[in-house]
Amino acid sequence: MSDWLSTFKYNPIKPLLESGHETIIYFTERDLLDGKVDSVDYLWNLPEVQKIVKKQANDGSWPPKIKADASFGVKYSLIETWKQLRILIQQYEMNNTHFSIQKAAEFIFSCQTEEGDIRGILANQYAPYYTGAIMYLLIKAGYENDPRIDKGFKWLLEMRQDDGGWVIGSPGMIGLTDLTRAEINDLTSNKNRKTARAFDKSKPFSAAGTGMVLRAFSVHPTYKKSETALTAARLLKAKFFKKDNWSSYQHPDNWIRFQYPFWWTNLVSAMDSLSLIGFSKDDEDVEKALNWFIDHQEPDGLWKTSYSKIHKFQNNQKTFNSRLWVTLAICRIFKRFYLL
Repeated sequence: MSDWLSTFKYNPIKPLLESGHETIIYFTERDLLDGKVDSVDYLWNLPEVQKIVKKQANDGSWPPKIKADASFGVKYSLIETWKQLRILIQQYEMNNTHFSIQKAAEFIFSCQTEEGDIRGILANQYAPYYTGAIMYLLIKAGYENDPRIDKGFKWLLEMRQDDGGWVIGSPGMIGLTDLTRAEINDLTSNKNRKTARAFDKSKPFSAAGTGMVLRAFSVHPTYKKSETALTAARLLKAKFFKKDNWSSYQHPDNWIRFQYPFWWTNLVSAMDSLSLIGFSKDDEDVEKALNWFIDHQEPDGLWKTSYSKIHKFQNNQKTFNSRLWVTLAICRIFKRFYLL
């Protein structure tokens, strides 16, 4: 048994291999056991993948389930496309050799502004955390050398706070301190509202926002080695298990509620980025997080999707499938740290 597996109280490989989940078994054999497997593109023909691909529109997007009136500025097609790409790219490792991914990428790049951000999720306002999360997928799909990705990174560098992290929400609205909730909602949903540029870069970073941006840096061969990435990663890990500096996702229990594919920042998504950037398992904050995973593994060898007091955990088939993916992600993280 390799060193990383011997750290666990229970063997996580057994439940993954016995899950009956074809994709989970494939990645367990390939990534955790270093076994010989077929080319990953065979997964792209699975019924659940083809079901998603067939719903793609001609412009490369996925049609939104929400209909809005003409004054609404939120691009729900962009949100829906990001949701589907999370599955296709992160779970099934589809890349830009597939026509569906090529079309989707061009749709997303059509939402990139001259400034460099991918805009529309907050109407005309900036959203570096979503830009980073979307760029993460595009880079994983093979667009790391695309000049539009580099343009996005340069914009993200401009959007940092003075401490080197990013906020959640629009950094261009931070200086608008007297806004009511209704005015904030209007700014982030009305297509007729201009992009706010009331920056206050002295405000502290948000762990939730910084974690989402850091994903893009963690999978890029050049930017992952940058001082920007290291600074943001140090800020992020220093907030493990602590309250965020911002009101959104502020409660410490948000660290221990997990999703896969990744959405919001939590301990699994953050540790995934740190392991890819190259932090050591002996780092104090990293070691604390690794020990938390060891201490909270369930007797069946898996991890729950939530250990949070403010989020309910329901044990059902859907949750079981999510537990498999979360467990696979945690095992990949441990293997990376122990092979560094």
